[in-house]
Amino acid sequence: MTATTADLAMSEHDVDVAGDLTIHYAEGGSGHPVICLHGTGPGSSGLASYVRNVPALTPHYRTLVPDLPRFGKSSKVFVTEPRLDFTSRAVRSFMDALGIEKAHLIGNSMGAQTAMKVAIDAPERVERLVLMAPAVAGHSLQTPMPTEAVQLISEYYGGDGPSRQKMRDVLERLVYDRAFVTDEVVEERYQASVDPETIRVNAKGHWGRQSLEGELTKVVAPTLLVWGHDDRATPFDHALLLLKKLPDARLHVFARCGHWANVERADEFNAVALDFLGRP
Repeated sequence: MTATTADLAMSEHDVDVAGDLTIHYAEGGSGHPVICLHGTGPGSSGLASYVRNVPALTPHYRTLVPDLPRFGKSSKVFVTEPRLDFTSRAVRSFMDALGIEKAHLIGNSMGAQTAMKVAIDAPERVERLVLMAPAVAGHSLQTPMPTEAVQLISEYYGGDGPSRQKMRDVLERLVYDRAFVTDEVVEERYQASVDPETIRVNAKGHWGRQSLEGELTKVVAPTLLVWGHDDRATPFDHALLLLKKLPDARLHVFARCGHWANVERADEFNAVALDFLGRP
């Protein structure tokens, strides 16, 4: 699961975008652009989230994997405005800076929420959406909210601060099969989480939620929803809410799979996503 540019044949770059932000991103392949957006959580970043997926995407698409602001090697900023307003604007500015008029968006968790917000704010910029387990409401009929994983993420920088054990506790709630949470993965994410600038920003508080429940009918792009049935971060009934409210959606569910469907079921996820996006 370790992301390296040598293994992935991806080049890495920095680009300045509107709002005095620098976005770090990896790029590979050619053709119609696909932008992969990672989720929140300590130590998260673009390549680390999609290391098992970009090899399937780059033969068909120009694949771009940015670190969202506050994560990875992008600008470490603390914002007080609603987080999805901010991340949506950052992604659209990123597209502007690279001359991308329209793209497919793939997102996991907060990255999926961001992808939906881009589709709401600027529907003309989004071709198709692949959304993995975005939380869209502050309520659930099945699961106490906030969920177990979200609670641990929000507490990671509190108390005595970050630790490897805290990181392992978070990651083990994001998968069904704990074999995916290796010592190597824990260490990689932990080291990313204790970058001094990352600690400085997170010491000011975890990003608050922003519900998109009232705006879902504005997402007109064809949408593939992907869910692990055993997700302990985003309740499964959110998938059914999205399926009901999105104008053009279909749902693929993996049994015995957690929040990281694109990691735990990488080969199957890649096939389903490419079938939906098409193989130019």
